[in-house]
Amino acid sequence: MDYDDYVNNSDDDYSDEHDDGEDDEIYELVVAGCHAAVTYYTKYIDKQPCRNSEQTGFMWLLRCLTGNESLCRENFRMKPHVFSQLCNVLQHTYGLQHTKRIKLEESVGICLMILGHGHCNRVVQERFQHSGDTIHRHFHKVLKCLNIMSMDVLKPSDPTFSAIPTHIQNSQLYWPHFKDCIGAIDGTHIQVVIGEDKKIPYMGRKGVPTQNVMAACDFDLLFTFVMAGWEGAAHDTRIFLDSIRKNSINFPKPPPGKYYLVDAGYPLRIGYLTPYKGEKYHLPDFRRSGRGNKIEERFNYVHSSLRSVIERTFGVWKNRWRILRQMPSYDIEDQRNIVVATCVLHNFIRIHDREDEGFKWDESNAGETHRNAQENMENIQDEEMKIIRDNIARSICGL
Repeated sequence: MDYDDYVNNSDDDYSDEHDDGEDDEIYELVVAGCHAAVTYYTKYIDKQPCRNSEQTGFMWLLRCLTGNESLCRENFRMKPHVFSQLCNVLQHTYGLQHTKRIKLEESVGICLMILGHGHCNRVVQERFQHSGDTIHRHFHKVLKCLNIMSMDVLKPSDPTFSAIPTHIQNSQLYWPHFKDCIGAIDGTHIQVVIGEDKKIPYMGRKGVPTQNVMAACDFDLLFTFVMAGWEGAAHDTRIFLDSIRKNSINFPKPPPGKYYLVDAGYPLRIGYLTPYKGEKYHLPDFRRSGRGNKIEERFNYVHSSLRSVIERTFGVWKNRWRILRQMPSYDIEDQRNIVVATCVLHNFIRIHDREDEGFKWDESNAGETHRNAQENMENIQDEEMKIIRDNIARSICGL
């Protein structure tokens, strides 16, 4: 074989091998394309229906609203007439509307079920027969409306604080000693879910990440102010001073001569009355050893008893909205908004249903829901408030 024949034969062999390689690549592409087509058909065209119950979410909702009253109360944490009033207010005042497929009542039901029970998205999908994206979207739509509503609901019923609370007037224990008291202030911690890289500032006293929530309430168990979203490690005094100093926060400040009750973790300053330090204060301490005979102890007992309204309010609030005990892994801003929204709903139910069973909180729990063991960051001791406190103490003792 001469050189030309060798070269021609080599070229033929190379061409055959090249053609075989191209055939293999085409075959692999065809197989991959067929597999993708079959997968798509199985998943999106010939898939087994998941949310196909004969009872739609709206049908179940109607059954809860028109059936036994306990159904609505158990599932949505309020009675049917309160649910209807809430839907009406959200629609006509805060712009919540029906969509093409979901009525606003169903949107509200979705939100209340998540807030009331802390259910995950999948559980609510099955209950209302909607996709996870639909549940997520409508939950956040109602959550946003409730947070806008907070500006109108989380405020004093009497902005001037001119009327003396009937709770004080009708009690021989408090009247007339605390006739100028307008409410109580305290903080509480709500668990948060947050990434490891951001967890340290949120670590609370019990070693779990929390948000520190400061709230004020009146003697009707209504929140008059809520400041949520502070890191769990933030000092109560820092949150308090920030709230009362910034005009943009709209804290309902006490008018001259009036005051809130606060515990020893807050500063004694004009408008904010603390107990005597170094003496018994919390109600369980008095239950174990009696009210005491010292003038400071007797003042602390009455102060603690009256201030326990904020702890009772916290107790009612947390007991109703179970999401506060086991917060899902929402965005941190959503977790803050959930706290505010549940406070709004707390007030709305109290205003529209005076007989709601959830507000019949066991008085023996008062004083145990939150104990502030922190010392003041600022050693503020206003002389005028010291005189007011001493005068009240002497009045209680009949001096």
